[in-house]
Amino acid sequence: MNARLLPYMLILPVTLFLGVFFLYPFVLVAQQAFSGSDGFSMANFRDVFSYWKFPISLKNTLLLAAIVVPVQLALSLLMATMVSKMKKGRDLVLYVWTIPLGISDLAAGIIWLAIFEQSGFLNSMMSGLGVIDQPVNFLSYQHPGVIFLAIALAEIWRATAIMLVIIVAGIGLIPKEYYEAAEVFGASPWKRFTKITLPMLRPSLQTALILRVVLAFEVFAVVAALGGTLMPVLMGEIYAYQFDLLNSNAAAALALVVLALSIAFTVIILRVLRVPKGASI
Repeated sequence: MNARLLPYMLILPVTLFLGVFFLYPFVLVAQQAFSGSDGFSMANFRDVFSYWKFPISLKNTLLLAAIVVPVQLALSLLMATMVSKMKKGRDLVLYVWTIPLGISDLAAGIIWLAIFEQSGFLNSMMSGLGVIDQPVNFLSYQHPGVIFLAIALAEIWRATAIMLVIIVAGIGLIPKEYYEAAEVFGASPWKRFTKITLPMLRPSLQTALILRVVLAFEVFAVVAALGGTLMPVLMGEIYAYQFDLLNSNAAAALALVVLALSIAFTVIILRVLRVPKGASI
């Protein structure tokens, strides 16, 4: 085989997979989103943007991502730094911390529902401490802040391990000689973290943040389990358009809106965390 053709042959299976399972469905969704009774039309987008739930679901989605992702980033950096410094039990601790990765979104929502519902752990604990006289329905329209908090906690618990695994792998690729040299010159642990770890982790942070932000925009099952219709999000509205309102064109239009948001934030993350040319540690 010609050596020049070998790289193209190696990437051919992945290219075919993306073409069949991503590009082709994307074209079909785009056709649905921009189609109307008279052919090409923006009516589906106008319907979506004018619906009273759209600004609420957009605000909830962005607010949830803005709170959950930074908390997960801070936690994953702290946990990854702790794991990288451990001499014994490192694999066991990392395994325990990544257990939530094996739990589905819906299962995670049900687990946290068992904590916040009227007969759940939180009510039992508060009743046992004498804080309340009777169970409180925390997940009702009267407590929107508690619903948001429950969803945020469930997402933080469920998906922090995604970023943790990527960052642990990134820290493992940093040469130990950098830390040894910095320690010889008297750099404090914080200096070593900010001047060595963070700059060298930029590629890993890019990957972790892009993946987590995209998944944050696609949150659905956890919200459905804990908030139901009391906290609308974009993916929930796509589901409602497709299966409740039987309007697949509007669902496709809203799906493209979510895709556009994901692409926009991906570009922002790539620009903010880009590695300057000629930069050195």
